[in-house]
Order: sequence, then structure tokens, then C-alpha cells
Amino acid sequence: MFIETINPATEEILHQYELLTNADMENKIQKGQRIFLKWKTTSFNERSLLMINLAELLCKKKIELSELIAMEMGKPVTQGQAEIEKCAWVCEHYAANAEHYLQNHSINTEMSKTFVTYQPLGIVFAIMPWNFPFWQVFRFAAPTLMAGNVAILRHAPISTGVGNAIEQLFLEAGFPAHLFQHFIIDNDQAAQVIAHEKIVALSFTGSDKTGRIVGGLAASHLKKAVLELGGSDPYVILADADIELAAQAIVSSRLNNCGQVCIAAKRVIVDHSIHDQLIEKIKSQMETYIMGNPMLSTVKLGPMARKDLRENLHNQVTVSVDKGAQLLEGGTIPSGEGYYYPPTLLSNVKTGMPAFEEELFGPVIVIIKAKDEKEAISLANKTVYGLGAAVFTRDLERGEHIAAYEIEAGVCFVNSFVASDPRVPFGGVKQSGFGRELSREGILEFVNTKTIAIK
Repeated sequence: MFIETINPATEEILHQYELLTNADMENKIQKGQRIFLKWKTTSFNERSLLMINLAELLCKKKIELSELIAMEMGKPVTQGQAEIEKCAWVCEHYAANAEHYLQNHSINTEMSKTFVTYQPLGIVFAIMPWNFPFWQVFRFAAPTLMAGNVAILRHAPISTGVGNAIEQLFLEAGFPAHLFQHFIIDNDQAAQVIAHEKIVALSFTGSDKTGRIVGGLAASHLKKAVLELGGSDPYVILADADIELAAQAIVSSRLNNCGQVCIAAKRVIVDHSIHDQLIEKIKSQMETYIMGNPMLSTVKLGPMARKDLRENLHNQVTVSVDKGAQLLEGGTIPSGEGYYYPPTLLSNVKTGMPAFEEELFGPVIVIIKAKDEKEAISLANKTVYGLGAAVFTRDLERGEHIAAYEIEAGVCFVNSFVASDPRVPFGGVKQSGFGRELSREGILEFVNTKTIAIK
């Protein structure tokens, strides 16, 4: 059997990849286990030097890697280069901080000596998405390998070429063979990997629908899992907000990567007193996003990654309009080749519409009017998701309070669009998943937190 990759800008077939046989898969897992027994004994210094090599290699190859991203899933090359630079950053961060994050710490008890140590677990299996095909993998791989574990990746089928390229990058940087492996496998084989006795944990980023399946499989085999399942992020724009700043942040967040971002500004909830002004500012910002060939450095909006994704998004927009939403910009599928969808603006969005209730994974800005701050916060929390959120206000003390104590999300920014950062933990609540990536919390997910007591 084969996996086919397709250029979403031209609809041309890029490559066919043959699936691993079950025998090959078993052989690779066993090789991963053998290298784990060696890798776990290496020093942090040795791991760090290799991780720095990898960061330098990423920077050296960022142009060709960004072109691979553009060909496989349509991200404009300038945004792809920024993604590669961020991967280098996370490598550098854990090279510098992993030993500190995992240092033993003492606890005073009645015993002669009590301390906690953090030990690697073994092979961690990652199932990763296509929307940030390098970043999603590296934010998992850098802490996992620096902790002394081994990694196996099953990448999204449309990013199969990226998966192979990442495996090659680790080898070129000097990491041992089989420490990081990319498996080209189907869903049934992925389930076999999860069940395998040598696999100790699972990291999954994707939809909540698929997350329920893979999370359930992990639980049935008593495997630790970290799940990041997307969201319907609210951006609360209070009456005293800097409207220009809010509009810039909303458009930059929502139209980046053609709106295919888990932490994008998916529901803009604005106080009625500045509703019309904000819409005009947003329209002005949207005009700078012209669709085009993602291989061109001047293009900011490429195609969506797959045809079915565009069809689903367009259906969500159409049903929302049928239910009373007002279409202010976009909302039509253009003619011609490629899975393009124009920047789209919906207003008068209310509960019960797909644009409010569901995650819209594409370049659609949704405006929801609130009568006051209390209703805005209530609408923000009226979702099954809880990944990211933002609050815009000139009252920084009030904004901090709302972000910290009133918005139900794993990440909440004030007066800025939400972004992941290697220095701070990232993850969600409710149906956005559980567990954390990045920072100290991220590297602690896949270690044995082990208590030692001596009398």
C-alpha cells in the first residue's frame, strides 16, 4: 500500500510512499529499544551538543525546508522559514535547560535522605499533524530526547516528506541511528504501535475526534498520553481596548497559515460599543492578505492543505449564514486549481451556529457582539474547548485578572495574540486535551518522577 502526497496549490501528485510492513515496523521498534538502553546513559552535555548541532543544521537548511512545507501543505515560504527558526529555538532551549529542569531535588523527611530524581522511560510514540509539520514534531522531540528517551513519529500522511526529512536531520546532526524514527504507516498499524510492549507513552496533536480514539487506545494499554486537541479560541475585546492593536492581532493570528492554527483567534467577542469600529479596522487589515503561490516570498495566504478541509470549512460558513450570520467578506470558493479559500469575515454570529459552536480551521474571522464585559466572558467560556484565549483592554490589572481567573483556557494572553514559546508550558483544558508541552512541565511529561528514600 502507498501514501500519496499532493501539492495543494497545484493539485499535482508529489510522491508516493510505500507503507512499512509489520515485520519492518517490529524490527525498527526493537532497534529503537536497543538504542534507548545506550542513550539513557549519555550525559546531558553529550545530548546538548548534538541538539545544538541540530539547531544549526535547521537554520542552515531553512529555505529548502520551508519549500518542502509549502509543497506538501501550502504554507507560504516566509511563514515556513519562521517555523524552522522556531524549531531551532526549541532545540537550543532544551540544550541549555534540560539538565536544570531534570536535576534531583531533596525533600526533608524523617529519613536520612529523601530526594526525587527524573529518569527516562523508553520509546515515546508521537502522532503529529500537518499544520506546523516541523514545529509540532520538534516541540515534542527536543524535550523527549534530551530527557534520555527515544522517539518514533507517525506524521500526518500529507506531511510524509517532512517526516522523512526530520529523521534525516537527526542523523545529519550526529544523533545515533534509530534514536528518532519516522514510520510511514496507516491507522491500523499506528494502533499496533501504541499497543506494543516497548512503547511507553504517546504524544498526539490533532482533532478532538481522533484524540478520543488514540487516547482511548493508550488508556486501554495503560500508556501515558499527552493530547493537544485544538480549540475555538476566544479573543475578548473590551470597551476600553486599543482597537487598532486588537485588529492587528486578530488578523495576524487568524490568517496566519491560512487560518489552520489551533490557537488562532477563532471567536472574536467584542463589546457592542466598539463593534462597528473593530470590524472596519479588521477589514482594513484583511486587505493586505492576498491569496497566491506559497512559493513566492511576497505571498501571505496560500491554499488550504486539503480539498476536503476546504469543503468542510465552506459548509460551516454556509450553514452559519443560513442561520443568520452576516457575510461581510469572502465566503466563496474561487475557480481554478488549488485548494484556495479567501479571507472571510462573519458578523452577527450567535450560539447554535457552526461558526460559534465548532472549530473553524481556515481563514474565517468570526465576530460576536457582547452587551458588556460579563456577557463577553460568559460567551468566551461557552465552548467545549479550552486551549488558548486573549483579552484586550487598557486596564492591565483588570486584563490580568480576567486572563488568570475568569477565562477557561490553558493559555491566555493580554493585549497580544496567543503564541507558543519554549520557555512557557503549553496545553489545554476541557476537550482541548490534557498534559503540557514545552518548558519544564513539557519535559516532565515523559520521565519517571522517582522518589528515593534512605534510612
